[in-house]
Amino acid sequence: MNKTIRIGTRDSELALWQAKTVEKKLNDLGYKTEIIAVKSQGDIILDKPLYELGITGIFTKTLDVAMISGQVDIAVHSMKDVPTALPIGIVQAAVLERANVHDILVYKNNLHFLEEEATIATGSLRRQAQWWNKYPNHKVVDLRGNVNTRMQKLDENDWNGAVFATAGLERINLLPEKFIELDWMIPAPAQGAMVVVAMAEDTFSLNALSELNHIETEICTYIERQFLKTLEGGCTAPIGAIAKYDEQNDTINFQGVLLSIDGKQKLEIVKDVDVSEWKKLGFHCAQEILSNGGTELMAEIKKQLKK
Repeated sequence: MNKTIRIGTRDSELALWQAKTVEKKLNDLGYKTEIIAVKSQGDIILDKPLYELGITGIFTKTLDVAMISGQVDIAVHSMKDVPTALPIGIVQAAVLERANVHDILVYKNNLHFLEEEATIATGSLRRQAQWWNKYPNHKVVDLRGNVNTRMQKLDENDWNGAVFATAGLERINLLPEKFIELDWMIPAPAQGAMVVVAMAEDTFSLNALSELNHIETEICTYIERQFLKTLEGGCTAPIGAIAKYDEQNDTINFQGVLLSIDGKQKLEIVKDVDVSEWKKLGFHCAQEILSNGGTELMAEIKKQLKK
């Protein structure tokens, strides 16, 4: 174990927390590690254009480039930010045990606004559409940036509240006093899970990371991401999915949703299947949505997003 595994991460507080979590797990197994925070420096010119390597994710692109160019050996991501198709040469090496999957509403004064007019902040099409589906009279404003930045923007603006993933706030102890869990909101595929990727030919890192893999989380996130991939067709859309393993009955429960951008249309699916059927569950559920109006809805979403 004389090789030092270089762990690539973005330099936000949450990203560094995730990288340090993976580092500790590897250190506990006897591996030497080094964390390398990679700042976005635009696309590094390689032999091929990035699109030919399949590099697409806005949150993962910089680390993809750093891995392919040999700056780092592995990269740690919030799995919900990772595109369903990984760049050529990069593979999923470990999915860590999942944290809280739910979204929460962080609010300022009280919750009276839920029954009145209100302004809610989120940068997510999925959250926006589900919010409008439940609260069609509310205004939704765009909110971007890392977790700390978004919390600060909420403080500085006169919005009533903002939607966050519980896991991100819990991991860096930013969970405020005033929040409610949105148990009616279907989370993003793979929300609450961390994934570690490595180069396909790096057997040393792959073997090390295989010891961190949590099989139940791997299966459930696979189902959710398969659902997303089958629906999405390379387009961002308001899609939610959650798969849960029921140990007692040895079954998988799946909930999936596709909404129009304005939240007025909502196509849902709920399935309970034997665990032996997990490999094609996400695909079959997505196909059912597509055949029940999803194909037309996805075409309309793509048209709206091009404007």
